[in-house]
Parts: sequence; C-alpha cells; structure tokens
Amino acid sequence: MADTQEWYYNTVTGEVEQGPQSPMQNRLGPYKTREDAQKALEIAKKRNKKWDDQDRAWNSWNNDDSHK
Repeated sequence: MADTQEWYYNTVTGEVEQGPQSPMQNRLGPYKTREDAQKALEIAKKRNKKWDDQDRAWNSWNNDDSHK
C-alpha cells in the first residue's frame, strides 16, 4: 500500500497530489510535505544547477594539464 503521507508534484497539471496518483513520468517526488511538493520545480532547478556546477568543476579539473 502506498504511503499517503508522501506528496508529489504533477508536471502536467501543476497540481500537488497526496500519494502517487499520476503516471510516474508526470510527477516529481515524493516529498515529505505538501509545501515541498509545491516548490518541486524550484527544488529541481536548484539541484540541477548544483549538479551542472559540479560537472563543470569535474570536467575543468580533468582538462587541467597540471593534474596530469
């Protein structure tokens, strides 16, 4: 049985759902609170920026001749 205390953000409708109601490809989550699910796109944007920054730093380090 699904945990109905989890919250999801539906990327198609823009609505927050309690428990996994929509198809997996249409939702972000789970989140512990409704408020976090409401901020899902903002959270995803921040995570993606962090990962992109880490990738750039990694790739920069790998291309730096001083490390070879």
